Amino acid sequence: MTGRTGGSGRNSRDLLLFFSAQRSGPARRMDSLLAQLARKERHRLELTRVDVDESPELARRFKVRQVPTLVLVRGKRAVARLEGKVRATDIEHLVAQHLGASETGRRKGP
Repeated sequence: MTGRTGGSGRNSRDLLLFFSAQRSGPARRMDSLLAQLARKERHRLELTRVDVDESPELARRFKVRQVPTLVLVRGKRAVARLEGKVRATDIEHLVAQHLGASETGRRKGP
């Protein structure tokens, strides 16, 4: 693992694994997008970046076939994933769908 964004201790926050590689242009371009998401959702979501070249066993465990790949983990289970370059709205939808709407995500209702 190359590092964590957010607090250092484990708590009730869910985990978003960001599988990337130095050689991946799309993954590098997603960095700022994910940093912004980590700040917005810091109270309920922890972002962990994983370089597939440095942690190939973790990439295999989560069946990562391409970079970038995002895997949302709740408890000890992977509950959702996005593969390839994605837009901010795709990630926000994934978070809202699995963690519920937040003050920074899409709001439901009028």
